Amino acid sequence: MKKTFYLIWGLILLSGFTANAQKPMGISEILDSIQASNPTLKMYDAEVRSLDETAKGAKSWMAPELSSGFFMVPYAPRYWKSMAGQPGMGQYTIAAQQTIPNPKRLNADSKYMSAMSSVEKEKKGYTLNQLYADAKKNYYEWIVIKKQLFILDDNEKLLNYMIQSAEIRYKNGLEKISAYYKAKAAIANVQSMRVMLENEIKQRKYNINTLMYRDKTIEFDIDTSYTFNSYQNLAFDTALFVTNRSDIKAIEKEMYVNILKQETERTRLLPEYAVRFENAYGWAKQPLQFSAMVSVRLPMARWSAKMNKANIEGLKWKNESLKQQKQMILNESTGSAYGLRTDILNKRKQIKLYEENILPALRRNYQTYQLAYEQNTEELFQLFDAWETLNMTQLEYLKQLQELLTMQVELERTLQIK
Repeated sequence: MKKTFYLIWGLILLSGFTANAQKPMGISEILDSIQASNPTLKMYDAEVRSLDETAKGAKSWMAPELSSGFFMVPYAPRYWKSMAGQPGMGQYTIAAQQTIPNPKRLNADSKYMSAMSSVEKEKKGYTLNQLYADAKKNYYEWIVIKKQLFILDDNEKLLNYMIQSAEIRYKNGLEKISAYYKAKAAIANVQSMRVMLENEIKQRKYNINTLMYRDKTIEFDIDTSYTFNSYQNLAFDTALFVTNRSDIKAIEKEMYVNILKQETERTRLLPEYAVRFENAYGWAKQPLQFSAMVSVRLPMARWSAKMNKANIEGLKWKNESLKQQKQMILNESTGSAYGLRTDILNKRKQIKLYEENILPALRRNYQTYQLAYEQNTEELFQLFDAWETLNMTQLEYLKQLQELLTMQVELERTLQIK
């Protein structure tokens, strides 16, 4: 019974530890969290909502005007009264006036204001792409750092083996002491590098937590798997960038908004009407009177249309500037994409040489010296040199790997690929 009791409790505790164990986060999970939580993106959402709400009032009329007061009342009160059968002078009036906006102007304003939020939506997409790239850069740097730590663990074991073996041999008069101290210094360097790399991991962790907008000190680990994407079959033509890049779409949307703004300026040159009704209450035998008037505003007059025409012309040149900006981005992005893809292909060839030729040969070289050292046919400094060459080459390989992953992130940023 006791064994069964302990077994049950052991299973419960084991399941609890398993439930609390941290599952490594993959890059897709991190990117999804950034999209859902980052406050920069919520700022754009609020701005879009603000513009959309403002656009709802685009077809509003001007408020009606009410006025009331005395009309043509003499300063001298004696004229207010009727005299010798003549009515007195002065009236009290109540008036109402309503301006009737031109329907074409209202429609143009509505289209213009409704389109304004589209620019912010594309700017949000561009910002999200930058956040994705920052997250992927930190993520891949973290992966490479972990690989460096694995190498340091192996190095420490190998150096400890050299040191222990050298101590035994030195006691027996079979070893020179110089290589022993080189190995002691190397193991101290390994420990120093481990401290530095562990701090680098913390920095990457803080950066990713910041991008996900959560407590910077939350502990988590990452999935160390990754894939190489050369995008060799993609044609880097302008259509690809126009389709994918949010900053280019934002420029196109802004150009469209400027065209709509030009139309609103043109509609402001159209006539607008106003109606006015006024009721006058006379006193001292004056009859009840009214006036009903229609007025028209004529903004197309040469002296009053200058500002609108200047705005139309200014917007035309603003769009020309945006057009050239778009062409500049397309030109730079296309050249950058081709250059990055070429660099990625060349870097992959280099890494393949490291993986298939250079590193295996240096490992075999080290193993050969290790076997010879164990058989007392080689000395420690030769084994140490073989290890040092292997270690430096492994670190250089990881440096090349980091450069490749950084190039991939930069190409995906240029293409705006998640």
